Amino acid sequence: MPEEAISLARIVDRLRAHTGNGCFACGLANPIGLHVDGFVEQGGDITARFTARADLQGVIGVLHGGIAATALDEILVWAGIIQEKVLTVTAKLDLRYRRPVRNLDGTIELRARVDERRGRRLSMSGELDAGDGRVAVSASGLYLVSHTVADLMKSA
Repeated sequence: MPEEAISLARIVDRLRAHTGNGCFACGLANPIGLHVDGFVEQGGDITARFTARADLQGVIGVLHGGIAATALDEILVWAGIIQEKVLTVTAKLDLRYRRPVRNLDGTIELRARVDERRGRRLSMSGELDAGDGRVAVSASGLYLVSHTVADLMKSA
């Protein structure tokens, strides 16, 4: 396994441990969570995925818009973690819902990147698709640095 993948896996494991693996979006121990996982740095983007379920629907047969927003917020935060080595809090999140996500029993793909960093401010963007390669929801946001990954790695 390449050294990059090892360090990425180590960061993911340590940050999950820091939260008791209970984060609603990425915590694998949260029984009602999204279990966003499979973080990869690929072509300037951070990608991950989660499996949709019927209990995450809004309108019958369609992923709830708030769940899509949560998943996008999560992948944007992970873009900051992986690309800039910082943890952030959301200051502003803008979403554009392009089409309904009807894939309630399959993999939802997430993709994000840091577009710009100015001191403690990160501008980021990302997309969600239902596994068919078409963007269903896009997001952009402003995130503020709260911690460095190095500091959390020392305390975890």
